[in-house]
Amino acid sequence: MTALFLSATLLLPLLQQELTHYDRLVKANPQNPNAYVRRGMAHFKLGHITAAIQDFDQAERLNPQLTPYLWQRGLAYYYCDRYEDGAAQFELDLAVNGHDIEETLWRFLCLAQSRGIAEAQTLLLPAGRDPRPFMAAVYAFYAGQISATELLQQGATEGDRGEFYTQLYLGLYYEVSQQPDLAQKHLCRAADGYSINDYMWHLAQVHKELRGW
Repeated sequence: MTALFLSATLLLPLLQQELTHYDRLVKANPQNPNAYVRRGMAHFKLGHITAAIQDFDQAERLNPQLTPYLWQRGLAYYYCDRYEDGAAQFELDLAVNGHDIEETLWRFLCLAQSRGIAEAQTLLLPAGRDPRPFMAAVYAFYAGQISATELLQQGATEGDRGEFYTQLYLGLYYEVSQQPDLAQKHLCRAADGYSINDYMWHLAQVHKELRGW
């Protein structure tokens, strides 16, 4: 755990450097929508949720064809309690992305926050194939087809990445089902137990910080 702790202490300056880089890119290319998307992602990793949404919105204004691909904005909506907006964003994404499992799950999470988990269960969309077996297991858990124990067992067979994703999505499920102690347990495990170069790992860090854990 020491190595992970040290990497976490070095994370903030690295993320600030990343934001500085994309600030410069935006200033040099103010009409480039991708520059705003990348800066928005950098803002999100730092927990600057409002600034992230502003950048994603500007990217959309510059190129409206990006709208159904702004999954990053859907995640940011979740963390500023704009759950219906988040669900709408993921519905647009799914229309062009073949029932992606993660976007399907995030739509579920947004709906569960805004309408309750019972209604979200009835509105859970079918999902397409995913090359990662652990994500198929996460979907099966959200659909009520397997237990939390079975989900974690599947993740454990697929290394750190599989364990991270199953811990993350289990914690998120417990959050929207009003089980805060279990949510904190699994989300903190996702944030602290693994160090992977992945946007969702940064999301776990942001989640932990915003919840004050």
